Amino acid sequence: MSHRKEKIFEKDYISSALCDVLDWFACSPWRSFSLIFLLSFAIRVNQLNQFNRRYLVPTAERELGKIAISHLKTGEFADPYIIPTGPTAHLPPVPPLKDSLIYRALGLTYRAGYVRAISIIITTSVLYGMLPWFSERLGTGRGAGVIAGLVGAISGLVGGIWDMLPGHGEYLTGLIMGLLLVAFLRRWKEQSGGWRGSLLLGLAIGAAFHVQPALLPVVLGCMLFELWWLKNPRKWALVGVVALGILLACLPWGWRNYQTFNAVFFIRSNLGGELRLAYNDATAATFEEMDAMGAHYIHPGAVVSEARKLIELGEIEYMNQAGGEALEWISAHPAESLRLLAQRFANLWAGPQHKPVEDALDVLALTVLAIMGAWRSFPRITIPQRAAFSIPLVTYPLIYYIVAYMPRYRIPLDWILYILAGAAVWSWIRRPQ
Repeated sequence: MSHRKEKIFEKDYISSALCDVLDWFACSPWRSFSLIFLLSFAIRVNQLNQFNRRYLVPTAERELGKIAISHLKTGEFADPYIIPTGPTAHLPPVPPLKDSLIYRALGLTYRAGYVRAISIIITTSVLYGMLPWFSERLGTGRGAGVIAGLVGAISGLVGGIWDMLPGHGEYLTGLIMGLLLVAFLRRWKEQSGGWRGSLLLGLAIGAAFHVQPALLPVVLGCMLFELWWLKNPRKWALVGVVALGILLACLPWGWRNYQTFNAVFFIRSNLGGELRLAYNDATAATFEEMDAMGAHYIHPGAVVSEARKLIELGEIEYMNQAGGEALEWISAHPAESLRLLAQRFANLWAGPQHKPVEDALDVLALTVLAIMGAWRSFPRITIPQRAAFSIPLVTYPLIYYIVAYMPRYRIPLDWILYILAGAAVWSWIRRPQ
């Protein structure tokens, strides 16, 4: 046998062995879920146990901790800024409320911080464990999902502890997004959601908005696709029932905000302040760049005078004025505004542009692999399945192109990219060149 033939035989043998192993895991949903969940959980708990425990003690250094501790001590969803400013809608209610319940049970102790970290690790591991199931429903097959889940599990070995444990419900948002996409896919396949199913879906979506309001464009995209795709003559009524469920789920928090601020808005109040941080004479594309250059943040969380101004004006009026200042700056600097938008787009899809190339390679490689996976997979899957992949990738990041960027913003989308990248790798293993 020639050396060339030996190489081909060896490559075929390795590919066949990998296929057999992946097939063995993929053939049982519970087996693949258990393996990936346990691997992800073990890696992250090991990383957590090596971390200095004093950094896990809950503090009021950031908005989330401030609100959670305020809720613990006073029962009020309040005081996210540098000085006490009263009731707030700066963040969606679920993440601070969850932390507050942990602190109520365990106090502001290391144990409470550890339990909070474990809750994030469990959510992360459940998400990665479900990737084979998500991948099967989305049409790319369990094999691609097993690869995606394993990559997600071992990603806990990369980065620091705070990269592994973002606190604003990013992994929960990703899990919720996957479940909502599967629910919409079922409706699209059956050409009907039913009245009860539509109402329940709407209630679930409304509850999800209280974890992450940025899911709104994804849901709107799915509802518009449903109106285009369904042939059911009742489709407008069914989508209307979904909207009714969303409204009912959002009413309690909306009513609280109306009574508190005498204003109607969607879940959060802080968009104007975020826009002013993103568009001013001393801004940059990312918070990390602004921190590095010692930017002076005009924000009530950083400047006492701004917090006092917020108390004087009220949170809603303060944020409206901040948003107006941002729009004035954008109008006066259109070219710079477009440059910032392009840089934020590049940071999300190609990695941090302000760092050495090697620091961005993992993000860029994942994006390229996902594009290759989509190129191979999309011709073989249904139009609704293509929509389920495409809608969140197009719509979810929209808000993050216009505000200062942080790496945690893309976490809810990573699982989709992992699946598409897994589909590319799976196709190479199945059909070695």
